[in-house]
Amino acid sequence: MKMMDCVEVIVEKRSYARDGVHLGMQGWICLEQRTEGYWLVNFPQCGEKEDIAEISIKEEDLKVIPVMNAIVNERIKAQFESETSSVKSFVVGCDDLSGYMI
Repeated sequence: MKMMDCVEVIVEKRSYARDGVHLGMQGWICLEQRTEGYWLVNFPQCGEKEDIAEISIKEEDLKVIPVMNAIVNERIKAQFESETSSVKSFVVGCDDLSGYMI
C-alpha cells in the first residue's frame, strides 16, 4: 500500500465504529508512510459534505481497491444511523414496570 491508494475496510471493529467507520467503507491513504502497521485513511462523503472520519487503520484491516466511491460510505453511514435511532426510540418508549408484582 502507498499514499493515495483507494482502500476498503474489510472488518468491523468497535475502535473504528466509534469514529463512524464500518465494514465496507472506502477511503484513501493520506500519508506516505505507515506508522506501527497503521495507515492514516480519510473516509469522505459526496460533494461538500464533511468527511466521515480520518483515522488510523491497521494495514491488515484494509484491502486496496481500484476506485473509491463515496456513495458507498453514505449508504453504510445511513444504515448505522437508522439502526441507532431505532434502538434509541425503543429505549425511550419502555413501559413503566415499577408497579409490576411477581
